[in-house]
Amino acid sequence: MKRIVIALACAAVAATPAAASAASAPQKNIVETAAAAPQFSTLVSLVRKAGLVRTLSGRTAYTVFAPTNAAFDRVPRRTLAALGRDRAMLKAVLLYHVVSGRVTARAVVRLDSARTVNGARVAIRVRRGKVYVNDAQVTKADIGASNGVVHQINRVLLPPS
Repeated sequence: MKRIVIALACAAVAATPAAASAASAPQKNIVETAAAAPQFSTLVSLVRKAGLVRTLSGRTAYTVFAPTNAAFDRVPRRTLAALGRDRAMLKAVLLYHVVSGRVTARAVVRLDSARTVNGARVAIRVRRGKVYVNDAQVTKADIGASNGVVHQINRVLLPPS
């Protein structure tokens, strides 16, 4: 039964237009790819503020679970303001969205968790053919970048205290 669910989730994720773009060789790195997509403008702004542009633009492969602007709009303003004042905390939160290596949708659905660059783990599960990272749903998968892959999510992930 679990194999059927995984196969359905893979098929659903692979059916997105982004999956086709992941097959071609992307020219833009993760930061450039996110900056070119208007739904990630808040994320890109925070990546710059945290000093992570070089890290996510380099040759090392990463997988980013990228919250959209709408996901950041759900975060209480006090929390965002606190993150803006504390660069170390902002960096820790952003790195909680990053996994080392290029982890495509096909691999993600076979995992039950993944260690983030922050050091903490995120839970991964497939439910009713949809993929979740903690409580965030992957809404678009396999957005290719020259140094990794981006999976769009609908919530901001907050690391455990």
